[in-house]
Amino acid sequence: MFRPKKQKEKRVKLSKESIAKAKKIFSYLRPYRSVFIIGWVFLVLSSSIGLLFPLFMGQLLGAGSDQPSSMQGMLDLISADTINTFAIALFVMFAVQSFFSFFRIVIFTNVTENALRDIRKDAFSRLIYMPMDFFNQNKVGELTSRISSDIEKIQETLRTTVAEFFRQIVIIVGGITFLVIISGKLALIMLATVPVMAIVAVFFGRFIRKLSKTAQDEAAASNSVIEESLMGITNVKSFTNEKFMLAKYMKAVTAIRALNIKSGLWRGVFVSFLILCMSGAIVFIVWQGLLMTQGPNPELSRGDFFSFIMFTIMMGASFGSIPDMYASIQKAIGATENLMKIIEQENENEIQKGELKPTITGHVSFKQVSFSYPQRKDLPVLNNITFTVNQNETIALVGSSGAGKSTIASLLLNYYSTSGGEIQFDGVNINEIELNHLRSHMAIVPQEVILFGGSIKENIAFGDLEASDEAIELAAKQANAWEFISSFPEKMETQVGDRGIQLSGGQKQRIAIARAILRNPAILILDEATSALDSESEKLVQDALNKLMKGRTSFVIAHRLSTIRNANSIFVLDKGEIAETGTHDELIAKKGIYSNLVELQGVELSV
Repeated sequence: MFRPKKQKEKRVKLSKESIAKAKKIFSYLRPYRSVFIIGWVFLVLSSSIGLLFPLFMGQLLGAGSDQPSSMQGMLDLISADTINTFAIALFVMFAVQSFFSFFRIVIFTNVTENALRDIRKDAFSRLIYMPMDFFNQNKVGELTSRISSDIEKIQETLRTTVAEFFRQIVIIVGGITFLVIISGKLALIMLATVPVMAIVAVFFGRFIRKLSKTAQDEAAASNSVIEESLMGITNVKSFTNEKFMLAKYMKAVTAIRALNIKSGLWRGVFVSFLILCMSGAIVFIVWQGLLMTQGPNPELSRGDFFSFIMFTIMMGASFGSIPDMYASIQKAIGATENLMKIIEQENENEIQKGELKPTITGHVSFKQVSFSYPQRKDLPVLNNITFTVNQNETIALVGSSGAGKSTIASLLLNYYSTSGGEIQFDGVNINEIELNHLRSHMAIVPQEVILFGGSIKENIAFGDLEASDEAIELAAKQANAWEFISSFPEKMETQVGDRGIQLSGGQKQRIAIARAILRNPAILILDEATSALDSESEKLVQDALNKLMKGRTSFVIAHRLSTIRNANSIFVLDKGEIAETGTHDELIAKKGIYSNLVELQGVELSV
């Protein structure tokens, strides 16, 4: 699971590495670099033309003065010596700048959205192919936050912030150049404030980045609380724990509030400091400039003085906006780092490098298989499990909770690699078989069926996306699901709701069975598929399961032992080991663990 406090400490220590990792996101811009370069050209042109505004505006305000301007050479190029020509030059400048700005915005938006589409695709494709252990360590809510909120931060930065940040830099550099040309003395006064603000901006940016990253982690944690609460809403309500979940969420959002308030406080201090310095500097410059325009031999013309003031105001606005944009870029770096951690992590296909595609008939062998979950390596779940299952046999796995039944099912699907021993399918090591090929020959009907938002037809078709409507309907009939499906007004097009909430447990089970029938697997895994059903639903589901198990190898994990009487072999697991093996009658005769379990269930059933 994500642990925000631990991550926060790590990121502070590895800031250089974090930034280096974040820069890799720009690789997504490479396919569009030619268009992107054009956008930057438009950005430079529109920013450069914008520098003419304070020059022309200042000369317009000072028009009519007999004093020569220090910019006279440039003004002579457009024959600007009257109020009319200055005004016309300003209108032309705005028209050209608008043209360049329009295409710059359109190009940057298109490039950004194309890049973000690729990022979203890569991030989700990584997530969907991650090994099961990855999902054991990370909460779904936090993972979805990485795909949504973090990408939004990157979107705003690539589309607007970076361009605006560069534009302000162009204005500052160009403004300083013009200031020096107009009056070196006043320019030195202005530049005296720049180093201080630059140093403060750097330290502020580093500090705000730490706060922003921590806030992002807390926000992801709060999203996971919402996700868990809504996904388990029936449990929350049945145990009347609404207040508990609300308190848990409020604890998370209170932490976010505190971090954001702290961030806002420091941002306020910084912005206030800038305003004070800039306002004081502008007043001082205006005062000094006015003095330089006085006397019989003034150092500045009135037009140059107004131009200088306009440049000063423009640069002041640019300086004032840079810290916020810098902080936004820092936030985007944090968001990018989180995404790159997902994108760069190895997925199942890279970890499981099997390439063979053998014929899988359902012959399965476990040879001294041991297993411990990666996060609990010191707690063995399976110890030297050995058994062989022939094609079309039905094997039942029974035992108490935690004995290792579901773990065997997970290993069959190659969700995890064994800690020791070997699993073979038709004599081929599981690690040598291509992962999709292996799983394409299997189907699972779990105890808790998860249906996807959409229609009944779409959920059944999940077993075979290329199946015809006739095949889907036939699978529904074989799963004893057609009767209730045909009773709905929209039949196959009936919407099941989020996670299948519109259907009963028995109906969802039969949809899952229809999905498995449509897949037509060589190996079937039934994980306590009838344990949570009422008697009527169980009869219908069990009848469908019996049809499904014919002609294929079946592994049945069962608590209700009455459902496995006809299994070819029953494996009784106890503390990660196979304690007993045999048919139902053989195990009853042994008077061992299985016999005791049957006797206990018989007592419960007779009560």
